Amino acid sequence: MTDPVRSGLDVLVSRLPSLLAGRRVGLLCHPASVTRDLEHAADAIRRLRRVRLTALFAPEHGLVGAAQDHAHIGAEYDGARRLRVHSLYGKRLEPTPAMLRDIDVLVADLQDVGARYYTFAWTTVLAMRACARAGKPVVVLDRPNPLGGERLEGNWPDPRFASFVGLHPLPIRHGMTIAELAAYHNETQGIGCDLTVVPMAGWRRNMLWEDTELPWVAPSPNMPTTDTARVYPGGCLIEGTNLSEGRGTTRPFEWVGAPYLDGTRLAAALERRGLPGVRFRAASFEPAFHKWARRTCGGVQVHVTDWDRFKPYATYLALIIEARRQSPRGFRWKRPPYEFQWKKQPIDLLCGTDAIRRAIERGTPLSRLEASWRPGLAAFARARRPYLLYR
Repeated sequence: MTDPVRSGLDVLVSRLPSLLAGRRVGLLCHPASVTRDLEHAADAIRRLRRVRLTALFAPEHGLVGAAQDHAHIGAEYDGARRLRVHSLYGKRLEPTPAMLRDIDVLVADLQDVGARYYTFAWTTVLAMRACARAGKPVVVLDRPNPLGGERLEGNWPDPRFASFVGLHPLPIRHGMTIAELAAYHNETQGIGCDLTVVPMAGWRRNMLWEDTELPWVAPSPNMPTTDTARVYPGGCLIEGTNLSEGRGTTRPFEWVGAPYLDGTRLAAALERRGLPGVRFRAASFEPAFHKWARRTCGGVQVHVTDWDRFKPYATYLALIIEARRQSPRGFRWKRPPYEFQWKKQPIDLLCGTDAIRRAIERGTPLSRLEASWRPGLAAFARARRPYLLYR
């Protein structure tokens, strides 16, 4: 029987409490920053001897994870813990010198979901950059990548399309943990942060979330289950269109549609493609909020049948292609602004290039697009190797 997986937080509390002894600690965290026993990181760290928790920092969606996507969040106050909460999503995206003045070290404990668009890894990188300028060390507590750590997918992005859904080049599905990403970017981007990583115990790269036996806590409002996380590397692309990605329903990113679509026709077209590890069922849904709120949408539910073969990025590109083909007059690319960018199209920011959108508009076969990604993925697989912490 293998030892249970323990997050970096669990390892810190049980084995390395002296790492923070005698220091004033700032904690970058969210609802999923919990121990195996569901104690929040703020409370677990406050219990450590000779450690003083002096400030909290919150990423997108806020400390309690209630704010919806793209909602700007101001400074908050945690009354129960009597601590100021500095927002790193809104007026500013990284800590100011004033925010760092009352801490000796910043601890980052954020659950990522393994897709380049998810903003928590970029919040960590920006916090590292600010701490490097201020001469403050950073400790990153590692957590599992719910997609596992082996498979890679997607195109290599163009730096001209860098944004908060991709500050630095990565494939869409990068197969790294948040601490591995921190170390990778610290070195490859010359951030120069005094960085300490607390690895997990017992995690292996071939694990999906269920293999860890850790509790799943939604790290953001529309990431309710591990199934959501595993479709997200493709599902988030729908944000760059006028299709509903299922926000405002019980199946975000798994239900996709719009009032102008015929779900039966769309499901049939996608089934004919024979995409690996996935089936499509015609579905109707009515979002309570967000795109097409209180309108009945025709579309599909994405049913993953084989997580090992499933390719989320390619699958959702195919979904966009078929929805656009069915209703060229109804379908639209979403217009800016998007994630603090006001000129470039959201789909181009998500893909990290305008080449994907232009290829879809030209009718380029999906197979040709996938083939074009292979050299970039091979190069990244080599580049990331020195930063991988687990076998």
